[in-house]
Amino acid sequence: MRKKPLLQACQVAPEIFDQVLPRLHTFLEPFVASFQGHARTQHAKTSVSGLLADVERKNVASIAEQFGQNRLGLQGFRGWADWADEPVRQALRGQVGTQWGQEDGVLVFDPSALPKSGRASVGVARQWGGRLGKVDHGQVAISLGYVSRMGHTLVALRLSLPQAWTQEKTRLEKAGVPTARRGYRTRHQWALERLEKTGAALPHRWMAGDDEMGRPSWWRRRLAAIREGYGLIPRQTVR
Repeated sequence: MRKKPLLQACQVAPEIFDQVLPRLHTFLEPFVASFQGHARTQHAKTSVSGLLADVERKNVASIAEQFGQNRLGLQGFRGWADWADEPVRQALRGQVGTQWGQEDGVLVFDPSALPKSGRASVGVARQWGGRLGKVDHGQVAISLGYVSRMGHTLVALRLSLPQAWTQEKTRLEKAGVPTARRGYRTRHQWALERLEKTGAALPHRWMAGDDEMGRPSWWRRRLAAIREGYGLIPRQTVR
């Protein structure tokens, strides 16, 4: 009953969007700077603009038509073009660390379950989902957020790849999983890699997470060994 009023409150009038569009393109400049060629840069800007535009269906065909672009070019960029995402992520980390970074900031790791059926979507399987509180069919995305007194934002997000997926080469290739990312990592191993790779760019004093992140004792020992302060719930107690 409350969903409809909430969605209505999120609607942006087309005339407001038209005023914001030039500012949006300016905002995107640091993120698309690594793309080679005018076409890819334009496709990146169109993709983001289309998600905010007054388009009923946010698919490639509708977005391309809205901005007078060729559908195949935009579809290629979104679907199979070979471009590196790390420079984009690095630009984001740099902005967050520079503009919002504070010495007592907090890094927050959170695995979130995404209910989904079928076999084709990357990482879909029957697995534990903390948000659902049960084992169910779906995906799990692990996020890294940054919190300071300046605000809070998402810094990184990666789908978790279940171990069964890493043993099916045909399935991996069909889903388009990059070769470098086909190795199995637990959710905590991924979080540790993110911590070691991005922690220095994001000033912080604490690392936080829910009971799932705090459960393994080796994880807490590792954090202590690298002198990371943490606020974790080792395990929920059901009374």
